[in-house]
Amino acid sequence: MEISLDLLLPRDAASVPASRRLLDAALTALGVEDQIRDDIEAMLTEACTNVIRHAEHGAHYTVRVTIQDRRCMIKVIDAGTGFDAGQVPHPEPAAERGRGLLIMKALADDVRFCSYPQDGALVSLEKHLRYGEDSLGGLLTTDALDEGTPPPA
Repeated sequence: MEISLDLLLPRDAASVPASRRLLDAALTALGVEDQIRDDIEAMLTEACTNVIRHAEHGAHYTVRVTIQDRRCMIKVIDAGTGFDAGQVPHPEPAAERGRGLLIMKALADDVRFCSYPQDGALVSLEKHLRYGEDSLGGLLTTDALDEGTPPPA
């Protein structure tokens, strides 16, 4: 099973809940466990919010999601000047802002930050999915189909 979502969004705060809701609808339909969906929602929120706050160029950004069997891969791509994730200072424990990179690193199974000067930045997040029993996603994964589980009617 492979599902792809490609969202071209305005660099506006309203785009963050829109992207969350669209992705959550797909994950809910597949039967992804609540805790995994919550982690993905938080990661996506942080990545999109960083684009809105910090990307200096471009009126739009892209959220590209691929759900492939038991993996969710998210790429958030902007047209800003990019950044060096290693140079971002750790926030103070009580700070209200500046924790986004730490949150993404804590929740993602894999996270990568790529900067392309003059072309923008890419945040790549990956999360392993767990499906509820007899869920649509669980029934459609390659390993379930290989075992001969009939697809849902």
